Amino acid sequence: MPPKGSKKWYVARSLPRQEARAQFQLLRQGFSVFLPRVMKTIRHARKLRTAPTPVFPSYMFVALDLERERWRSVNGTSGIASLIMQGEVPLPVPPGVVESLLDLMDEDGLVRFDRNLREGQSVRVVAGPFADAIGVLERSDANGRVHVLLDIMNGKVSTYLDRSSLEAA
Repeated sequence: MPPKGSKKWYVARSLPRQEARAQFQLLRQGFSVFLPRVMKTIRHARKLRTAPTPVFPSYMFVALDLERERWRSVNGTSGIASLIMQGEVPLPVPPGVVESLLDLMDEDGLVRFDRNLREGQSVRVVAGPFADAIGVLERSDANGRVHVLLDIMNGKVSTYLDRSSLEAA
């Protein structure tokens, strides 16, 4: 997935909630696209639902060689608002940003921000009924379960969670 040759990563802004459509259309045109996603709990009408959501809503990365490719066609793609520009040309993403996100991807294609968590670190719950709660990672086991001390309602609540439902706070 990383760009080859003289290609660089650029940011394309999609129309609101049109990331998947824009990604599909860009792939159909032969562009390399990276839309980083994480599992996130969504609350709606008193119901919880866990679904893959973009890390950067309305933004995705496109690998382009400005000298050889018809990059202006990206702006005319269904679901795309525009490339992020610097004057008359697209603004490249600083080297290493997209590559570090690609390194955090798991086998399901989701970005896992929980890989570098360590005991004693402040964490935020990103999925499940405790979504958005802040706590401290007490300990973890080999099965991907972690013991977290959450700060809820002016008190400390001890709970066990799946490691993938946490990120550094």
